[in-house]
Amino acid sequence: MDPREDLVRHYKWLRQYGINDSHSGNASVRVDEDIWITPTGACADTLTPSDLIRCPMQSAPPEGASLDTALHLAVYQSNPAATAILHSHGAHSVAMTMNGDDFIPPDFEGAYYFQRIPVVTVDYARYLDEAPSRVAEQLAEHKIAVVRGHGVYACAETINLAYKWSCSFELSAKTAWLAQQAGTLPTNNS
Repeated sequence: MDPREDLVRHYKWLRQYGINDSHSGNASVRVDEDIWITPTGACADTLTPSDLIRCPMQSAPPEGASLDTALHLAVYQSNPAATAILHSHGAHSVAMTMNGDDFIPPDFEGAYYFQRIPVVTVDYARYLDEAPSRVAEQLAEHKIAVVRGHGVYACAETINLAYKWSCSFELSAKTAWLAQQAGTLPTNNS
């Protein structure tokens, strides 16, 4: 499958399964020395492969590319094995990390995939300046990283694997939230 078609398919799944809203998040794939990235304000419901924006790895982000393009480029430069990045806003993932503490999955599957999920706190006013290097640093060592109050970044060798990490984290965070509501998990699981 054309990597751009695969990106669109996975980006739509994030919306379809409630991990993103219609216009949130972003996604990219690396193909040789270029990345293909969603445009700023992309709508998952209507996005097509021809809407994606080509960005050479060694160039400044082009006009219209996602505001997170610099972050994606920094992640790829720090992680040569990566060919895909998904940025999502799963409600449970974001809510369970709002305290700024790293997330320690309490469930079997979450713990199997992630020993811990780092949470990066970035002043929203400085997000575009600080997030690229801070998230890239975490994704060089971890499958997933969270920007507190903003969202999840998953980096992998394939887009399907980045999708798996995104979904697995959201389910683990939802499980933790439900366990807290049931009183079977302390409110701070880190």
